[in-house]
Amino acid sequence: MSSSEEVSWISWFCGLRGNEFFCEVDEDYIQDKFNLTGLNEQVPHYHQALDMILDLEADDNLSDANQSDIIEQAAEMLYGLIHARYIMTNRGIAQMIEKWQNGEFSYCPRVYCENQPVMPIGLSDVPGEAMVKLYCPKCQDVYTPKSSRHHHTDGAYFGTVYCENQPVMPIGLSDVPGEAMVKLYCPKCQDVYTPKSSRHHHTDGAYFGTGFPHMLFLVHPEYRPKRPANQFVPRLYGFKVHPLAYQLQYQAAASFKVPPARGSYGNAKR
Repeated sequence: MSSSEEVSWISWFCGLRGNEFFCEVDEDYIQDKFNLTGLNEQVPHYHQALDMILDLEADDNLSDANQSDIIEQAAEMLYGLIHARYIMTNRGIAQMIEKWQNGEFSYCPRVYCENQPVMPIGLSDVPGEAMVKLYCPKCQDVYTPKSSRHHHTDGAYFGTVYCENQPVMPIGLSDVPGEAMVKLYCPKCQDVYTPKSSRHHHTDGAYFGTGFPHMLFLVHPEYRPKRPANQFVPRLYGFKVHPLAYQLQYQAAASFKVPPARGSYGNAKR
């Protein structure tokens, strides 16, 4: 990143391939020391990393390539942890809503969620414990991102998949040719999903029939896997979200006018 490009470190970082889930944290938020409380104990080379994020002049000792790489890694970790806090604020939520409504985080692979936009979520608030997943607010479950470039993004950077690579099999939702493209049936959770690869999106589901997986397990019940032992538990600040919260949200949503998807959140200066 050269100075002639006049691109901030934050914009450069968020523009990297694989970092599309991140929003650009306001520099005013980062410059408020209160918002960074405790991060100096989690991130090595904290002060140098913070200076890099804010595009402040680097120390002379960063001329060494190895030291520069170390500070770069520390800056990425520090920004990720700041990001996890920022997206819990009103401004951060607004930026993430804009990306979510535009489908920038992708869509739920579950067929009956009907392309519901998903949003990133961490399964742990501890860096390095779990990579980022995608949460669907419709079926209220979590999924691994389709693109492999997101498989190395730390989930802790987005705050807090249970079929565990269970092999799936093709299934049709209709026996009538032309009515529905092929889907994938998971015998563990017993649900159906859209194939990840677009090359299968034009394969007619009638060519596999609606009963193939069920016939297979009737003939070979020994192959039927057990139901998932784990289930996603939604949490906020470490506490389980009470089921009543969803009922209250649905009631509130019924009388709430949803703002336009574009233009409402992107006008403020970043």
